[in-house]
Amino acid sequence: MPEAQCSRAGCVATAMWRIDWRNPRIHTPDRRKTWVACDEHKDYLREFLAAREFPLEVSTLAVAS
Repeated sequence: MPEAQCSRAGCVATAMWRIDWRNPRIHTPDRRKTWVACDEHKDYLREFLAAREFPLEVSTLAVAS
């Protein structure tokens, strides 16, 4: 299985973090979207979503074996 690539536009680094989030204006409470992030962009993506007051959770990205 290929490695996950960071969700930040233009980044091709391997993702190490998972960011689960939802937009409460359009998503029901059980609907979540997932972005993945490299170490460099984890905080950028988290802050982008937090600034919009989207509920989110950051966790390490599990590696498939």
